[in-house]
Amino acid sequence: MRTSTRRSHRVAAFAAIAALATGLLAGCADDSGDSSSDSNGGGGGKGRTELTIGTFGVFGYKQAGLYNEYMKLHPDITIKENVTTRTDVYWPKVLTRLQAGSGTDDIQAIEVGNITEAVQTQAAKFVDLGKEVDTSQWLPWKSAQATTKDGKTIGLGTDVGPMAICYRKDLFQKAGLETDRTKLAAQWKGDWAKYAALGKEYMKKAPKGTKYVDSASSVYNAALGGAAERYYDKDGNVIWDKSSGVKSSWNVAMDVATSTMSAKLKQFDKPWDQGFANGTFATVACPAWMIGYIEQKSGESGKGKWDVAAAPTAANWGGSFLGVPTASKHQKEAVALAKWLTAPEQQAKVFAKQASFPSTPSVYASLKPQADTTAYFSNAPITQIFSDSAKTIPVQYFGTKDQPINSAITDIGILQVEQKGKTPDQGWNAASKEIKDVLGQ
Repeated sequence: MRTSTRRSHRVAAFAAIAALATGLLAGCADDSGDSSSDSNGGGGGKGRTELTIGTFGVFGYKQAGLYNEYMKLHPDITIKENVTTRTDVYWPKVLTRLQAGSGTDDIQAIEVGNITEAVQTQAAKFVDLGKEVDTSQWLPWKSAQATTKDGKTIGLGTDVGPMAICYRKDLFQKAGLETDRTKLAAQWKGDWAKYAALGKEYMKKAPKGTKYVDSASSVYNAALGGAAERYYDKDGNVIWDKSSGVKSSWNVAMDVATSTMSAKLKQFDKPWDQGFANGTFATVACPAWMIGYIEQKSGESGKGKWDVAAAPTAANWGGSFLGVPTASKHQKEAVALAKWLTAPEQQAKVFAKQASFPSTPSVYASLKPQADTTAYFSNAPITQIFSDSAKTIPVQYFGTKDQPINSAITDIGILQVEQKGKTPDQGWNAASKEIKDVLGQ
C-alpha cells in the first residue's frame, strides 16, 4: 500500500522525468516539507464561482491542462488547487475540518490508505457520488474501496498501482536464468514463493556484488497487495493474526530475509536509489508508477537492461479518490468537476502527461508508453502487463489501523529478521506486540 512517505518519494521522481507517455503515475511532490501551498489552475477562470480542490502531492490535473480546459468550458468557474506535500499532514487536517463541518475544500483527495477510515467514520460528511455517475466505469475493486455497506460511494477513483516484476535481464543472463519475460513469468505464476525460490537459484551464480531482490519488505508488500485477505475482513473485524494473506506473505518474506538473496535496502532511502544505478539487485516488485522511478534512478546505463514481466499474482500498490464534502459551499459545481476530472477521457489525458495509471479500464487499449520508455524496458508491452493486472486484482478490505499494522510487520518484524539476525518467530512476536499496542489490546 502506498504510504505518505512512499507517495512523496514516488512523486519527487516523476517531477524529474517523463516516463510512459511522459511518466508512469500521478504525483510529483517533494518530501522536503509538511506545509500547505496554494497553486491556481492558471489561465482562464474569471468566473463568479471559485472551486477549491485539496490534494497531496501532484495529481497531474494542472500539469495536464485540465483545470484550464474545464474553466474554458465553464467560464463562470475558477479552480484553485490547494496542495499539501505530505499525506500524513494532509489527512489529519482534512479530518479536523470534516468533523468541524467547515473549512474543507470543495473537493478533497483521499489516499487509498485513508479511504477505509473515510468510508467507516466520515461517510456522512461526503456527498454520495454513486448517485451522480455510472460506477461501472471504474474497476470494480476500486469502486468497492470507496463504497459504504449501505451502498454510498464517497469517492471517485483516480489512479491505481497494478503490479509487475521489473528485472535486470543482463544479470539474469549472467546467472544462467531465463531472460524471456513470458517464460519467466510462467515460472513464478500464481505463487510468490516460486518467485523467492528463483532467487535461490539466482544466488548460486549471481554476478559479483549483486542480490536477487532489494528487500524482504518489498516482497511482503507486493504479495499482500494481491491477497484477498489482509488485516481486516469485510465486516471490519481485525484478522491480521488469522489472515491467510498475511501468513503467506510473511512466509515468503521470511524465505527472502533468512537467505542471501536480499540487498537489505529500505525503499526510497538513498542507498536504494543508488542500488538501481549500481545494479545492486536484479528484481524489484514494480507497481506501474515505479517504471518512471527506475528509469530515472538507473539512468542511461540501465537502458535496454531492464525488462518487465507479469507478477506472480495480480496486485495493487497505490491509488487515490476524489470526494466532495457536504460542507462544500458549491456542492453541485464541485460534484460536476469531480466527475469530469475522474472520467475516463481525463484519466487518459493525465496518463499522457505524467502517466497516472487510470482506474477506468475503458481507456486501457488506447494507452501507449513513450517510445523512449518502451526502449528502456526492452520493448516490454508495459501497458498490457499492467492493465491485465489491474483488471484481475481482488477486492481487498482495509481498516482504520491498516497502515500501522503494516508498518509493525515490515519495519519491526521483517526488519529484525533481515537486518538484525532475529529468527522469524522473534520477528513475528515483536511485530505482534507492536500491533497489539496499536489496537489497544
